[in-house]
Amino acid sequence: MKQRTLTREVSVTGQGLHTGEPVKLTLKPAPAGSGLVFKRIDLSGQPEIKPRIAQVTDLVRNTTIQEGHTKINLVEHVLSALSGCGVDNCIIEMDSSEPPIMDGSAKPFVDMILSGEPIEQDGTREYFELEEPVSVTRGNSSIIALPYDGFKITCTSADDRGIHTQHLTLDIDPDVYITQIAASRTFTIYEDIEELLKLGKIKGGSLDCAVVIKGDKIMSKDPLRFKDEFVRHKMLDIIGDITLLGLPIKAHIIATRPGHAINAELTKGLAEQLAGRAKKKKKRTKTLSPTETSLDIRRILDTIPHRYPFVMVDRIVEFIGDDALVAVKNVTINEPYFTGHFPGNPVMPGVLQLEAMAQAAGIIMLRKGGEGGKTAFFMSADKVKFRRPVRPGDQLIINAKIVKMRGSKMAQAECTCSVDGQVVSGAELMFAIVDEES
Repeated sequence: MKQRTLTREVSVTGQGLHTGEPVKLTLKPAPAGSGLVFKRIDLSGQPEIKPRIAQVTDLVRNTTIQEGHTKINLVEHVLSALSGCGVDNCIIEMDSSEPPIMDGSAKPFVDMILSGEPIEQDGTREYFELEEPVSVTRGNSSIIALPYDGFKITCTSADDRGIHTQHLTLDIDPDVYITQIAASRTFTIYEDIEELLKLGKIKGGSLDCAVVIKGDKIMSKDPLRFKDEFVRHKMLDIIGDITLLGLPIKAHIIATRPGHAINAELTKGLAEQLAGRAKKKKKRTKTLSPTETSLDIRRILDTIPHRYPFVMVDRIVEFIGDDALVAVKNVTINEPYFTGHFPGNPVMPGVLQLEAMAQAAGIIMLRKGGEGGKTAFFMSADKVKFRRPVRPGDQLIINAKIVKMRGSKMAQAECTCSVDGQVVSGAELMFAIVDEES
């Protein structure tokens, strides 16, 4: 699936819910790969923030992000709208610290996005596909993300009295988001309003932009838009808060009495899994460049999975074209196998000379493939000959050459080991190139 941005910029004006300040918000097209970016044009230098979970500073009735002195309050509704509509790249330009609350839902932002005409770009959309569950529990609230081929939310919304308990499950795509989620408005309990005002919140709040629950009664300027509007808005907030991961996600999220704080904890857990996966991928995808004419031991260890005591190549002296190389294995008395092979008459085992040849030939194949995350597996040996003993203090010169390929997965090599110009062993080897395990 391709990344998407807007065809043209679109603007809206309104008032911030918590600050009460007037604000103009403009959504602008952005290049593929740039992501969603907030831009404060009212501040010196017009600083930009790419919204990420690590930047969250306030989770009381909104999600606030901050980088340096640049702060953006209540990012969840506009991020939810962009993510829900499948927009990957967009500049969110503002002349205040908070997007306008509008009617308390994401629908005004969705209307903006649709009027800006989302358009596909050349870049392919990358997803975070969950592989292991991530769960968080806080008191009587819980949220868990499970592996799922798609994006699905199962949510239960309830207050302490259990009067307005609502439950809903939806598979989320742009059509479902636009028709089933975007129009649901923010809501609050009447008794919480005074405390929020004391905290400096909801200075721009009114029945124009929120639904108020007082006992078993609903106070709002307009009737409920859905009979289960509250749980739908909880899902809207989850989508917005999960967007702070930085990638669209494939997962089934199951939430009971969610809020911004627990949503943020889940997103942190997802971000940790994403970071760990990226680190592991980086570790195993170091590749050999055709421009490298030799390799020291550090680059050899970047290339092959072997470690002490089974690294049998110390240096690649030179690559000869694309199909051959010369390598070195220094044989010292410190090799662990000399303890038992043989006491008083140390001799390098022939099978380890064979392994040195296989590792050298495997490096050629990995270099030819030009991609990381691969391992060369020794499959078979033919025409094996051992001509003279190899002892401590000898230096093996390994010559390896690929002589036959079967696609990109199988190869045959001719190899020899020499000491002081004399061939001490040789073999024809077959090996396979396979993906490393995650």
